[in-house]
Amino acid sequence: MLLKDKVIIITGVGPGMGRAMAKIAAEEGASVVMGARKQAFLDEVKAEIEAAGGQAVALSTDVSDRAQCDRLVAAGIERFGRIDGLVNSAYAPGENGPFDDADIEGWAHTIDVACMGSARMAQAVLPHMKARREGAIVNVATMQSLKHLQGGSLSYAIAKGALVTASRQLAAEVGQYNIRVNATRMGWLWGDPVRNALEGMASHMNTTVEAIAEGVAQRIPLGVIPPEEECGKSVLMFVSDYTKMVTGAVLDINGGEWMAP
Repeated sequence: MLLKDKVIIITGVGPGMGRAMAKIAAEEGASVVMGARKQAFLDEVKAEIEAAGGQAVALSTDVSDRAQCDRLVAAGIERFGRIDGLVNSAYAPGENGPFDDADIEGWAHTIDVACMGSARMAQAVLPHMKARREGAIVNVATMQSLKHLQGGSLSYAIAKGALVTASRQLAAEVGQYNIRVNATRMGWLWGDPVRNALEGMASHMNTTVEAIAEGVAQRIPLGVIPPEEECGKSVLMFVSDYTKMVTGAVLDINGGEWMAP
């Protein structure tokens, strides 16, 4: 199994890729420490993991609060004795629309969660990784930090662009402790959240979900909207031993859409 006997923290465990990653990590042999704001949802995912024979800790965590980040790490250490990997997937979406009408003062919250929240989690876990001289951190970013998305969220793109930069800076600093830091750039993720969003769009545009999805897929070189489960596997690769010699890297996990016109 890819993550056999590892202890992995995953933040942002919501109904999309976060949930998929938590369940896949457990299936691949990891003990999973999950953080997100909604305890009830986390408890559901924890129950699913345990019903399948896995081990998990679920703790409501707001990554904009350093004390809560420390508490999540401490809960993992108390239950499993160590932390091998951290997947920073928590985010705040921000508003969509053009720059002219943007609420610039409102960007702070998105940046605080999507970028600074990952930094807080890294600071919380690094002392434990340094003590063992081993660990891996992966920061989940977005293709929007590389490529403009018409009508997309500027604050989200900016936050995740900063997160990519922070990943490389941190990778250079902590490599001496045998700690790896990498980032991923995600695009469309096919799953319930996107499907629900397309249903709303289809109703407004008097068309079908299938028609909109087909239009999106045509702009992606692989010809499909990447399934969240497959994308989650690629993210988890960075906390596995298969990437022991990879740090400071940024991987596009978006079906190649980043290079499409």
